[in-house]
Amino acid sequence: MKIKEKEFEDIVEELKELAKQLGATVRFEKGDFNGGYCLLKESKVIVINKMANTQKKAMILAAALKELGVEQIFLTPKIREIIEELS
Repeated sequence: MKIKEKEFEDIVEELKELAKQLGATVRFEKGDFNGGYCLLKESKVIVINKMANTQKKAMILAAALKELGVEQIFLTPKIREIIEELS
């Protein structure tokens, strides 16, 4: 799948909304890390380096959502394909 840079912004927003539906909080922080999914005091948190480019943010979100488990929920075919390809 070929995705244009401009489309990644919309993808990140859709993935953030999906994370919210799954009960996870998405945080953008500065630091020397890539990011990913973790549990923080029993809360689901996806932390992403705010300095990463939009494509990298989408990749981190996709991998985190796959780890959270999206198999049993309805996703548009486009979003499901993105999660499979980017993670």
